[in-house]
Amino acid sequence: MFGQVVIGPPGSGKTTYCLGMSEFLTSLGREVAVINLDPANEHLPYKCDLDIADLVKLEDVMEFVKLGPNGGLVYCMEYLEKNMDWLKQELEKLGKKYLLFDLPGQVELYTHHNSVRNIVAQLQKWDYRLVAVHLVDSHYCSDASKFISVLLTSLSTMLQLELPHVNVLSKCDLIESYGKLSFNLDFYTEVLDLSYLLEQFKEDEQFNKYKKLNAALVDIIEEYSLVSFSTLNVQEKESMLRVMKVVDKANGYVFGDLEDRNLQSLMSCAIGAEFEYEKIKDVREKYMDMSSEPTDVSDEEMAPS
Repeated sequence: MFGQVVIGPPGSGKTTYCLGMSEFLTSLGREVAVINLDPANEHLPYKCDLDIADLVKLEDVMEFVKLGPNGGLVYCMEYLEKNMDWLKQELEKLGKKYLLFDLPGQVELYTHHNSVRNIVAQLQKWDYRLVAVHLVDSHYCSDASKFISVLLTSLSTMLQLELPHVNVLSKCDLIESYGKLSFNLDFYTEVLDLSYLLEQFKEDEQFNKYKKLNAALVDIIEEYSLVSFSTLNVQEKESMLRVMKVVDKANGYVFGDLEDRNLQSLMSCAIGAEFEYEKIKDVREKYMDMSSEPTDVSDEEMAPS
């Protein structure tokens, strides 16, 4: 049994992704079930096959345990961790459908709190083959400091959850809504030489105070060399297909027996490579201002525009 654990900060588009991906996979012939594990998600646009609200509600926790929204979410995840038998029984009712888990947006649940990690670890013991799909709003690429924060958060999440991991820049149709990118898009998707980002802080007195700290964070991210991104616009089939292929490789669905596959298509998907330009060209052509090209990181002398 295969599935995706959809995570990311508030507003990154997790619920929209679950709706779009469930419709997209259903159109391809997969039987899909969407599981809402976000106690704060009251208005669900998708058909919810399993809802954590049947076990615990954030509103009730805040009222009776006297916790705020963040503390209440942590309590709900800990409560779910203590009641995994309930989750197992409800999942068994779904049969062998492809699962999409819609999780809360509280970042600390994935960076240092243990409940979500323990929950997905138990799901893996039950032979659910999962991949974490980490959504990040693409407009953070327009701000160097925010992009470094996003990279560090993504890295921390990857190390904490211990799952196959796919990082996704969501809402790519709005990628330059907060300003033109300083570098070509592949700089952000492939996470190339991050020392160039530090050049962005030269004229910012506030960040110059923490120049050594930013340099140290960049070194940590580069030394692990784990973070890269796929681009996504949920409204475009080509974009959804591209993300689906990456996810299917990550959780092993491409090697499963749930759909008819011939050996040639299987091996092609397993070892085939897609050039980076092919992966980002739609976003570049449709949603970015190409009148003046951003700086190419391959240039010998590089100065951010």
